[in-house]
Amino acid sequence: MTDREPRASLPRVLIAGLAGDSGKTLVALGLIGALRARGFRVAPFKKGPDFIDAAWLGAAAQRPGRNLDSFLMADRAVTESVARAGATADVAVIEGNRGLFDGVDANGSHSTARLGRLVEAPVLLVVDATKATRTVAAMVLGCQALDPELEICGVLLNRVGTARQHEVIREAVTRATGLPVLGAIPKLEGQHLPSRHLGLVTVMEHSTTREVLERLGAVVEQHAAVGEILDAARRAPSLPRAPAQPAATRPTSVRVGVLRDRAFSFYYPENLEALQDAGAELVDISPLEDDELPDVDALYAGGGFPEVHAEQLSGNAPLRALLADRIAAGLPVWAECGGLGYLAHGWIERGVFHPMIGALP
Repeated sequence: MTDREPRASLPRVLIAGLAGDSGKTLVALGLIGALRARGFRVAPFKKGPDFIDAAWLGAAAQRPGRNLDSFLMADRAVTESVARAGATADVAVIEGNRGLFDGVDANGSHSTARLGRLVEAPVLLVVDATKATRTVAAMVLGCQALDPELEICGVLLNRVGTARQHEVIREAVTRATGLPVLGAIPKLEGQHLPSRHLGLVTVMEHSTTREVLERLGAVVEQHAAVGEILDAARRAPSLPRAPAQPAATRPTSVRVGVLRDRAFSFYYPENLEALQDAGAELVDISPLEDDELPDVDALYAGGGFPEVHAEQLSGNAPLRALLADRIAAGLPVWAECGGLGYLAHGWIERGVFHPMIGALP
């Protein structure tokens, strides 16, 4: 990478927290919704290999949510992913994970802070204000002291109880750190984003996704300084332009079936796009609903939560039989995670055995 490389301007902001469950996802989804309501095209990103949050961010932005992971990706691949997706967007919103400095070791390797420095994105620090006032200033000051080179552009308070609490925290943070408090989201009634054992309920399984996203957009628009956050995003320096993608040499098109429904939704957009770039036509197949198998030349069985839907998957015997026959006859299959379990002899959930495809013992 040299100073002479062409660079592209992309306003961007990284949503970080002091710990997990601080409200990062709520703020990121709401900010994306508020920006889209103002007419901006938003490129959404999630730090780490997380499928679930990335899918929620993608639903909010109405474009694929992409993952940025310096542990799995080379630094250049991370910056090129942002630049490439941002080429058709007006602003990028990146959601961190866990606490700002939490990485794989005591040095914070591969942390959200490390990602922020890598993509040169100003950090909006989301702080859970439950039962705290001036101590919030101490925590924010500690973040500044731990990494003085990291640009924290402001603080957004979450779960604020009263107007007085907000004012005391705002004054304390401003005095101690010089940072603006760019919003205060009150304690919200109800559970907007229900969770289970591996995180949020997936966007494809949530019964009121559109209503939830609209509500969160309205919450952030009302309680956060969206314009000032956007101004901070615009101060991000230009990124190196992503190299032009080589024109794909498209063979005779093949049809690749993709298991995709409420039970199977864990796919990285880049993998699906790579298949399409190589000439594949993707054909969605729902193991929950479809009782016929479309004409496909290969099968991609991704991950998800088949254990949650084991009874219904098992009950769709016609599709299971068709898939078993085609796989036995030599249909090429790539299967991973829950998709691999679906290809197995059966799934035991809560002590009950549910027959599956049986292509694997």
